[in-house]
This record gives sequence, structure tokens and C-alpha cells, in this order.
Amino acid sequence: MPDTLTLYGLPHCSTCQKAQAALEEGGWTVTFRDVQADPLSEDERRRMVDEFGDKIINRASLTWRGMSDEDRALDPVAMMGAKPSVMKRPAIVAGDQRLLGWTANVKRALNVPA
Repeated sequence: MPDTLTLYGLPHCSTCQKAQAALEEGGWTVTFRDVQADPLSEDERRRMVDEFGDKIINRASLTWRGMSDEDRALDPVAMMGAKPSVMKRPAIVAGDQRLLGWTANVKRALNVPA
């Protein structure tokens, strides 16, 4: 298992903060990618959508709730380009693993205590 990973999220997101702290405590070296300050390229967004499907869009977020019907109808790749904070967080890339969210299953996959 690799000991480095990339965590994609927002620095003010409490779930991302908890995930990063737990991962570092569990021995991981975490590279944090702020998707607002350092937006994903179209290719990176497309790979996220290919990997996670519609689950990559956080329909419970304040961003989603504030979006117009036209914005909500956009393709997920375009939607994340226009509003990076609508992406479900964290998205984690560890070697060949691609994980979304901070659930018990994600923690177990990364060998981090729940």
C-alpha cells in the first residue's frame, strides 16, 4: 500500500479537515489539493466523473441548493468547472485507489481507525 495520497477538497470543509488529520495520524503523507484555489482541469474533472459518476456531485451542499435549475442541468464536468465547491469531498487518490467521501468504508480501505 502506498504511503502518500492526494486529497481533493476545500480547506474550510470540516470533513476534509477531519480526513486529512486522521490520514496523517494514520501514517499517510497527504498532498492537499484545494479545488477552489487550484481548480481541476477539464481532463481531471472528466476522470473524476468517469470514476465516480453522478456521486461526484454533492447534492446536499449549500452550493447545490443555491444553484439555478439551469446550473443543475449542466453536465457534471461543466458543473464542477463552473462551481468547484459542488464536488463531493473529499476525493482521495491513493495509488490505484479512488475513494470518495469520508465513510467507514473509505477509512477501512485506507487502514485508518473509524
